[in-house]
Formats: sequence, C-alpha cells, structure tokens
Amino acid sequence: MDRKLFFKLAAIGILTLLLMVPLALIEGQITGRSLRQAEVQNNIAQTAAGPQTLVGPVLAVRYRELLPPETTKDAITGRESTTRKQVERVLFLPAARLDIKGQSTVESRSRGIYKARLFHLNLMLSGYIPVPTHLGLDQRADILEAHADLLLGLSDLRGMDNDPDVLINGAKHQFKAGGNPSLAGQQVSIPLGKLDLVAPSRFDFSFPLNLTGTERLAIAPTAEANTFTLTSDWRHPSFQGRFLPRTRNVSASGFEAQWEISHLARNFDTALQANRSSGEVLEIAFMEPVNVYLQSERAVKYGSLFIVLTFAAFFLGEILRRRPMHFMQYLLVGLALSIFFLLLIALSEHVSFVWAYLASAVGCIGLITAYLSGVLGGVRPALAFGAGFTGLYGVLYGVLKSEDNALLMGSLLLFLALGAIMLTTRKVDWYGIGLSRPEAE
Repeated sequence: MDRKLFFKLAAIGILTLLLMVPLALIEGQITGRSLRQAEVQNNIAQTAAGPQTLVGPVLAVRYRELLPPETTKDAITGRESTTRKQVERVLFLPAARLDIKGQSTVESRSRGIYKARLFHLNLMLSGYIPVPTHLGLDQRADILEAHADLLLGLSDLRGMDNDPDVLINGAKHQFKAGGNPSLAGQQVSIPLGKLDLVAPSRFDFSFPLNLTGTERLAIAPTAEANTFTLTSDWRHPSFQGRFLPRTRNVSASGFEAQWEISHLARNFDTALQANRSSGEVLEIAFMEPVNVYLQSERAVKYGSLFIVLTFAAFFLGEILRRRPMHFMQYLLVGLALSIFFLLLIALSEHVSFVWAYLASAVGCIGLITAYLSGVLGGVRPALAFGAGFTGLYGVLYGVLKSEDNALLMGSLLLFLALGAIMLTTRKVDWYGIGLSRPEAE
C-alpha cells in the first residue's frame, strides 16, 4: 500500500477522534439543559404540590387490650403476685368496597423556556367499611375499649384543594390534619368515636376530593374490591405501577381508563405504605409527548456514526475520482455535522421537535452541499453527497421516532453502508493506489 495512503488513513482516524470532543461537549450541554428542566419541575412542585399518591380511606382502630395474668415471684420475700398489663394497639381495617370516579385536567406552567405539568383532579370517593364483632380478633382477647378514625393518606397535603363534607352513615364530618404515625406520608383523619365490640358495625362514606399534583398520580388499592374510573383531557398518559387498567381508551381528546382490583391481587400492608414505596399502586404519569432532551441526547450518540460514514464516503471519492481532499476540508465538514446537533437542541426548546429537526437538517445539508460544490469541482457530485446526507438524516429521524426498533434500524444502516463500500471497492487494487493527481500527458 502506498505510504501516502497509509498516512492519510491514519490522519483521518485521528481527525475523527478529535471531532468526538465537540460531540461530547454538545452532549454535556444537553445533559445540563435536561437537569435544569428537572430543577424547574421540582421548583414548581415545591411551590404547588408534588407527585401524589392516594391511600385509603381505611379505618384505624385504636384499642386497649388486657393481657393474660402474669405471675411474678419476689426474689427476697418469695411472695408471688399476679398482675395484668394493658397494651394499646392499632388495627387497620380496609373498606369492603371502594369506588373512585374522577376527571382530571392538565395545566402547563413555565419558568422561562422550561415547563412542568400540573394535574387537577375532581374525584368522588364512596364505599363502606365493615367492623366485625370483637374487631375480628380472637374471642379470648380481653379488649377493654376501641376507638375508630377514618384515615386518608396523601403524598402532599398542599394539593388538597377543598375541605370536603364527608358523609359517614348520613352524618357530615370534616377532615382534620394528622393521622397515625405508623403509616407513611401525610394524612387527614376523622374521629368516629367508640366502637361497640359486641355487635358488628358498618361505616358508609362518600365525599368529593379536589386534588392537585405534579406529573404523576398513584392510587393504592386498599379495599377488598376496588373500582377506579378516570377521564382526562391529556392525550399522552403512561399507565404504570403494578396494576394496569382493565379498559382504556386514548384518543385525540384525552383518555378514559378503568381499573378493577381485588384484594386477592394486592397486599394490604404494602398498600398502606404506598407513600413510602411505590410498588403496590396503580399509576398514571402525565408524560410529555416528546422529551426533546432525551431525543437530542439519543441523536448525538449517532454523531460519531455520521462522521465515520461521511469521511468514508470522502475517502472513497478520493480513491475513485483521484481528487484528493485536504484535512481542513474534512474538518470543516465534520464540524458542520456536529453543529447539527447543537442546532437541534437549541431549536427544539422553542418549536416542536419535528420542525427543529427539519430546520437543522435542511440548514446543515444545504451548507455542506454548497461547500462541496466548490471542493469537488462541480454541482453534480455535491448534489450526490447532499442526497446521501438527506437519506442519512431521514434514517436517523426514523431511529429516534421508533425507539423499540432503534437497534434494528441502526444495524441495518451499518450493514448497508458496509455493503455499499464493499461493492464500490470490490475491484480496487489497494496495493497500487496513490492519492496524487495523475500527471497530464
């Protein structure tokens, strides 16, 4: 192989590595903007209300139990004495049935160019909680008295927009702040008074609840039979958590979803602690339809592939057309390819991602094509490269829009590029190649 050809390949390789520096700087800029977006979301959550997790209502029964007699013997006198100690315990009783129906609207709040989404919920909760005889405990337990409180848990009480009239067995009650310290998160409660331990009792409840939160709503299915129905004007919901909706309909006007969850499918103790761990919940995330920072970050990861394919095409052009290109020309085209990604993130913060991508691609393709028309000594070879860049950017956009098929599409692109190089150079005599322009006869 010609020594000049070898040094040219080595220089192109070094130049390719050097161009990874601006790509890394651009990726760092995207990461910084993404972190700033997260800070704005946290700031809005701190001034309004954070992500919400709804737990309950459940019945917290505080009771005093007289323990079996204990006989102790005095070590000095040898006398035996019998005592009975009292202990206070808390028993959580689930609702036999819980129905939650509601509507939500989503509001965007801005800090400069950054946005966060607040949801506003209008819920109606209804159901009943049965209390069995003797609290359902062993009949041999000596229970002195028991008092009940209705508890409702929330992640952030600032998001509770109303002070609802709570109907319990036909009587109106009001929530008060505070609950049981053994449960995670913030709570509101209603004292229901002393319970009759001899006969079973039942508490029928219903109340409206207006709730505000940021980005995410989770509901813990604490009842024996849970039915949740939610409609919203948000068109891009993400259904997460352990329980997916039984039916759902997402359209251009919003979504409607319904969950039906039995006590056989959930763990009651874990559901009570849903504000501490998000495992035993159904969850709706009011997602951004296109995360421009995530899309831009994924695009930059293909920047090195763009540069390698472009330099490979230039090098093949040098070999086949016997028209050498200077390293500075390689560098300028590589920088133009890098600038595309910076333009993409800058524009996507102000216009939709598709228009930002189109404007950035058209600008860079036009610039490189105009530059190559002078470098290559004609418009036709420059237009050929421009068509290749257009296809390359089109494939990249397809990869970004189809995250599930990104690996497949990227692999196919590499395979096609390698195949094109192999077919184009299959008759090239690599030992006899030189890069100098042939002498005129």
